[in-house]
Amino acid sequence: MNELELKYGCNPNQKPARVFMEEGELPIKVLNGKPGYINLLDALNGFQLVSELQEALKLPAAASFKHVSPAGAAIGLPLNEVERQISWCKEEELSPQACAYVRARSADRMSSFGDFVSLSDICDASTARVIKPEVSDGVIAPGYTPEALEILKEKKKGGYTVLEIDKDYAPAAIERKMVYGVTFEQGRNDLKISADFFNNIVTANKEMTEEAIRDLTIAMVTLKYTQSNSVCFTKGGQAIGIGAGQQSRIHCTRLAASKADHWFLRQSEEVMNLPFREGIGRAERDNAIDLYISDDYEDILRDGEWQRVFRYMPEVFTERQKKKHLARLKGVSLGSDAFFPFGDNIDRAAKSGVQYVAEPGGSIRDDQVIETADRHGMVMAFTGIRLFHH
Repeated sequence: MNELELKYGCNPNQKPARVFMEEGELPIKVLNGKPGYINLLDALNGFQLVSELQEALKLPAAASFKHVSPAGAAIGLPLNEVERQISWCKEEELSPQACAYVRARSADRMSSFGDFVSLSDICDASTARVIKPEVSDGVIAPGYTPEALEILKEKKKGGYTVLEIDKDYAPAAIERKMVYGVTFEQGRNDLKISADFFNNIVTANKEMTEEAIRDLTIAMVTLKYTQSNSVCFTKGGQAIGIGAGQQSRIHCTRLAASKADHWFLRQSEEVMNLPFREGIGRAERDNAIDLYISDDYEDILRDGEWQRVFRYMPEVFTERQKKKHLARLKGVSLGSDAFFPFGDNIDRAAKSGVQYVAEPGGSIRDDQVIETADRHGMVMAFTGIRLFHH
């Protein structure tokens, strides 16, 4: 098959819509459901991301995509009990591929609501079971076990989109897209990111650990498929905060840092012990946690909607309590898809536990950025490579 008709394009008024190959067969098969235009953009971008992570780090990888940028990405390291709790994971036995998706989804659970899942390896039953209870539009993987496929076919009353992609598919070296009737053409970004990417350390502190190289690799591969400008915070084998599509670099950093902070605050005793009523769904719990962590919680403390969610109304999570917990966030890695023009990005990153940084370098203020990193005792590598994605 070299063509797939779609219901509509980005919006319902954009008809007709299809995906097709000018030469050869489509590398994807629809095993269930009916994918949309944006679904396929997410699927194809996400699969590239997880394939490159798997190739670079030799572990299964997963990504949670929304609107052509990842909300989360991770490799298949085991979960501890806290990580299980913040992701609402009740599965006792988790395969490495399942661990990768739980980690990817838990990075930013609100942004992952209605995501498209990308898996680097064959989807097993363990992975299908952790996907099933989440609000999600679909999944792409290089294959599915029979049990996993049956589990996924039950999702969304049988309408869940399941795509199989040919893992041996090799895209053309030249890629094209059309905007306003004008065709753009460029060479495909086939840059391979590996440990060598971080050899040019420009700070006084040059102690780059293996864990930092792993996490920086995750950051930079994630940024390669994130709408620019973009910044990615990583820790423990997963993205914990992604700032995508911002016009200003500092706004990217602030957004990614705030998401990293939110991820870590979910692990605080105050949040872990919230008194949810029985039967409250995952999405409502996630929304309530987001509000509880926010500065607006005190203003709506007695709102009847939230009294319905909790058995009793929790005490306010004070700024002092938040700062005390966030002070424990250490060893975070930070990647940027382009150079930092000012040291303010580094100052903000330091507040969220960043110790390792990778960025292209090349700013006229590189000296100021390096000086700021040295002031915080960070290790910073200049990669020399920009990773814009549009």
